[in-house]
Amino acid sequence: MRVVDFKKFKYEEAKKERVAKRKTKEATTKEIWLGPLMSEHDLQVRTDRARHFLSGGDRVKLTVKFGGREIIHPEFGYKILKSLEEKLVDIAEKDVGAKLVGRNLSLSLKYKKG
Repeated sequence: MRVVDFKKFKYEEAKKERVAKRKTKEATTKEIWLGPLMSEHDLQVRTDRARHFLSGGDRVKLTVKFGGREIIHPEFGYKILKSLEEKLVDIAEKDVGAKLVGRNLSLSLKYKKG
């Protein structure tokens, strides 16, 4: 049995943890809000923002917020999400499909490796 200096042992363990922690990056989820009746230019701006987040390794949650009577036509929201998904197909893949919860329609994308 070896006799070890306990303080030195604890220091070495903490050092290993710091090195391991430095090498990992925690992916966060960034949310981008959209409207069901957005213009093409506004969609392009949101697409560029999503591309920036995805290339940084983050997940992106695209949320279409319906206001007032817009909720009567959820197909407009699905159309917006579909167009953004097609624009980002080269860098992203679907994480969670489109879900309508209350007045919000959400789609989650993650970075495509390779």
